[in-house]
Amino acid sequence: MASSADDARQLAIALVAGESSGDVLGARLLAGLRQRVPDARLYGIGGQQMMQHGFVSDEPMDRLTVRGLFEVIPKYRELKGIQNALRDKLLRERPDVFVGIDYPGFNLGLEEQLRRAGIPTVHYIGPQIWAWRGGRIKKIKRAVSHMLVIFPFEEAIYRQAGVPVTYVGHPLAEVIPMTPDVPAARARLGLVGPGRVVAILPGSRMSELKLNGDGFLAAARLLRQRDPQLQFVAPMAGERQLQAFAQQIAQGRYDDLDIKLVPGQSHSAMEAADAVLVASGTASLEVALYKKPMVISYKVMWASYQIMRHMAYQPWVGLPNILAREFLVPELLQHDATPQALADAMWHQLEDHGHQQLLVRRFTEMHHALLRDSSREAAAAVAEVIGRRAR
Repeated sequence: MASSADDARQLAIALVAGESSGDVLGARLLAGLRQRVPDARLYGIGGQQMMQHGFVSDEPMDRLTVRGLFEVIPKYRELKGIQNALRDKLLRERPDVFVGIDYPGFNLGLEEQLRRAGIPTVHYIGPQIWAWRGGRIKKIKRAVSHMLVIFPFEEAIYRQAGVPVTYVGHPLAEVIPMTPDVPAARARLGLVGPGRVVAILPGSRMSELKLNGDGFLAAARLLRQRDPQLQFVAPMAGERQLQAFAQQIAQGRYDDLDIKLVPGQSHSAMEAADAVLVASGTASLEVALYKKPMVISYKVMWASYQIMRHMAYQPWVGLPNILAREFLVPELLQHDATPQALADAMWHQLEDHGHQQLLVRRFTEMHHALLRDSSREAAAAVAEVIGRRAR
C-alpha cells in the first residue's frame, strides 16, 4: 500500500461517526489502522473514543446525533451545513479514503459526492436494508466503493447487489466476555444484598429518555410492588443524560425506587443484571451477548412510527430477534409499551428459569457467530481500498 514510512505519514484518512455507537466502532477501526499506518492523518467528525487514537474531530459529534424521520427536520439545515462544509474541505484536501461509520442518512450522501469526485469511500457498517428501506441499495451502489458488514447474512445481500463487501464480525462480540462475571460486575457498581437486579436502559439520546423514560420507570414501580427486594440500576451515556433522567425520576416521584444512576458503565449494568429493560438498538445486542433475559421496547414520534411501520420488511425490531429469526425475547413498541405490559413481560423474564437457560444457549451460539478480529479485518479492508487507489 505504502512504499515507505514517509509515504505512510502522508496518508490521510477521513472518517465520520454521528453517534456513540459509531464512535466505539470507529475507535476499534482506528486501532487496527494505527498498526498498519501509524503516522496517517486521521480526521473528520467523531467522539472521544476515536480521539484516543489520535483522531481530530472538526466538529463536536453530538451536533450530528439525532434519530427518527421527523425528529431530524428541525436540525436539517444545521446538518446539511455541516455536511457541505466537510464535503468542500475533503474535496480540497482529497484524502486517500473516506470512511463513513454507520449514520447512513448523513454519510451516504457525503460518500456519493466524494466518490463521484474520485475519492474512494468505505461504509462501516452496512445500513439495515434487510429490515426496511431496501431501495437504498441503489444509492449505496453509487456511493460506496466497499462495504464492511458486521452480520454474517449481510455479505450475500450486498454481493448480490454488486457492492464490494467484507464481513468483519461484530466488535462487541470481542469486547464482551463469553461468560459474564456477575459478582464482579455487582461489586464494581456497589450493588449489595440478596435482591435481584434489573437494569434499565431507556436509550442514550435525549429524545429517547423523554419518550421511553417515564414508561420504563412506571414499569419498575410495578415490578417493585411484586418483589420489594428488586434492585434497579440505570447507566446513562453521559452527565447530561444522567441529569435529565434524575429529573424525570424526581418529577415522576419515583424516588421510592432508589434507582442507582451511574455515568457510563452500561456493560457493567448488563453484566450485573438478572434481566434488562432496554430500548431497541445496539444495546439490545449487547444484552444478548451478556446472555441476559430482556424486554425490548421503543417509542418514537407518532408520525415517524407510522412511516417506519409500513416500510418494515420483517416482524422483528430488536437485533437479538432479527439474528435469531424469531421472537426470542418480547418486543413492546409504541402504544403497546404501556407500564403494565412492560412490567408483565419483565416479570416473566425474571421468573421463567427454563426460558433463561434457553436464552443462554441461543445467545452463546449468536456470540460465536459474530466473533471475529474485527479491528484487524476492517483495517485490512480499508487498507486494500487505499492500495487499489494507489495502483
